[in-house]
Amino acid sequence: MATTIWHNPRCSKSRQTLILLEKNGVTPTVRLYLEDAPSIDELADVLAKLGIAPWELLRRGEKVFKGLGLSQQDSDQAVIEAMAEHPILIERPIVILSTAAVLGRPPENVLGLIT
Repeated sequence: MATTIWHNPRCSKSRQTLILLEKNGVTPTVRLYLEDAPSIDELADVLAKLGIAPWELLRRGEKVFKGLGLSQQDSDQAVIEAMAEHPILIERPIVILSTAAVLGRPPENVLGLIT
């Protein structure tokens, strides 16, 4: 099963999720999404797999979030565009299979996807 993790090695939850995957026999493709930002289409696809609205995937504590002045009244498209332009706004880690995805917060969330 092809598995990808949108990973930030500086994030403890992301590191813990990667370790948990590997301990369970999954060797994912690691995408350093801060360096290789997902496109608008990729974000829309992952959001559909997660079954959540863009606002729910948004890291609202980031300085860039405050600078952009985004609010829940903004369109989903505007939020997705902001995440594509500023990938630091994407909550992490995200583990992705071909038909499903899960947010690794807490890391144990991925167990339901891979077991």
